Amino acid sequence: MSHPHPELGPPPRLPEGALRIVALGGLGEIGRNMAVFEFDGRLLIVDCGVLFPETEQPGVDLILPDFDYIRDRLDQIEAVILTHGHEDHIGAVPYLLRERPDIPIVGSKLTMALIEAKLTEHRIQPVKVEVVEEERHRFGPFDCEFFAVNHSIPDALAVAIRTPAGIVLHTGDFRMDQLPSDGRLTDLGGFARLGREGVDLLMSDSTNAEVPGFVTSEREIAPVIDEVIRTASKRVIVASFASHIHRVQQVIDAAGRHGRKVALIGRSMVRNMGVARDLGYLRIPPGLIVDSREIEEWPPEDVVLICTGSQGEPMAALSRMANRDHAIRIAEGDTVLLASSLVPGNETAVNKVINGLTRWGARVVHKGNAKVHVSGHAAAGELLYVLNLTRPSNFMPVHGEWRHLRAHAKLAALTGVPDDHIVIAEDGVVVDLVDGRARIVGAVQAGYVYVDGTSVGDVTEFALKDRRILGEEGFISIIIVVDTATGELAAAPEIHARGSGIDPDRFDEVIPQVEKVLKDNAADGVVDIQQIRRVVRRSVGRWVSDTYRRRPMIVPVIIEV
Repeated sequence: MSHPHPELGPPPRLPEGALRIVALGGLGEIGRNMAVFEFDGRLLIVDCGVLFPETEQPGVDLILPDFDYIRDRLDQIEAVILTHGHEDHIGAVPYLLRERPDIPIVGSKLTMALIEAKLTEHRIQPVKVEVVEEERHRFGPFDCEFFAVNHSIPDALAVAIRTPAGIVLHTGDFRMDQLPSDGRLTDLGGFARLGREGVDLLMSDSTNAEVPGFVTSEREIAPVIDEVIRTASKRVIVASFASHIHRVQQVIDAAGRHGRKVALIGRSMVRNMGVARDLGYLRIPPGLIVDSREIEEWPPEDVVLICTGSQGEPMAALSRMANRDHAIRIAEGDTVLLASSLVPGNETAVNKVINGLTRWGARVVHKGNAKVHVSGHAAAGELLYVLNLTRPSNFMPVHGEWRHLRAHAKLAALTGVPDDHIVIAEDGVVVDLVDGRARIVGAVQAGYVYVDGTSVGDVTEFALKDRRILGEEGFISIIIVVDTATGELAAAPEIHARGSGIDPDRFDEVIPQVEKVLKDNAADGVVDIQQIRRVVRRSVGRWVSDTYRRRPMIVPVIIEV
């Protein structure tokens, strides 16, 4: 198995007739999916998604792929193919289109409707190419064939990319539910046909590669949801992904059967379900939906609320309810249903929300105590099935953390893919398909680009480090008035602290030390402001560390006279 190496340098020039693949996100992480294909000087992009921040990235709203690799080649992009409408596959499209608004965006009907609604908020009018399964479209030198796949959102697609270098099958996110709620099966016959034609490289969803067997059918969840709503004595609040149309449909069906009205809460939830309803993917009986502003007028036993926040996102509706920071007030006897899987890394945030809801008297039903969610990603048995159907010459696991990628690679080896034809890459690693062989040939920059409010890319890792220090240790400011001619103090230092946990009266101990080092500095003829700032920071920092075993941010403020 070939794998990335920290010493990888820039890739060589792409050989004539070869295909280059560079993942700018989605490898070694769950989210930020984006793969760039290059052939004969032209580019094709598959997916362009975001990653949601974790606790060690305070203040960050979204994390984008780094577009530097393609920024000076935007005119060479033929199209962006979106495999489905989840945020980790479409969320970064508005930021890419800011760089070149006329890049054709390709996807299924629902995916295109969701991205168009998103782009409207960014005041961007996209160039759309709507496709359906079993169609073939050419984008420059890339001949693309689309296949239906079953996922946790309708209208998901896999794509086979044909070039003279060979056939690449990119599965997108998929599972093999044999009884899907929308009746749309993964096109295994199409995959088998491609396998007979000859798949030169398979790029396949790895999220559940460690999970044995096959995923549970979506239909097995509906009776559990129905039972939760039937037995609830007061309000039912269901938290789900804003794009999980199948799950919302199940909740709406159960609410209708038990005579409850439904209110949608959260801007993305309202937007996405409106799009799904208008396109016929969501069936809502007349009179069932009520405005969330009117919900308090209905008896609690007649109400179901569907909101966002199943991952513990701090600004989502459910988190705000748990914190008593929402118009909807959790009351004794309410039932809260977390109808989604737990994204890795969100465990602490979700547990905090569950505890907050329980504190106010709610009964919380989640995947840990009831079968209220099934994964949208194929388990190991299904991944083996696809590997055996397609019989790829080369294999590259995608969409997953390191443990998922390696587990999927082992599955490929079990089906007969030679070890030296299995490529385990990470973001930025360059893979070339040359003469039927896929090999790692170099690496390009593919770091995180942070979105903080309206700022894109301005927040750096250094800024996040400062935020973490401020959040964990607080800060101390020292105001020094210095005679710029001599470097001597012109007034006594002042020290102020916030969030450091240090008693202000104790600063009387360190002020003489600061005065001494500044006096010594002045005696040595040091008048440079930066040097003065450094010795002050060092002196105060040493005292805080020795006295409190803490490392707050120390900010010397020098006033020159």
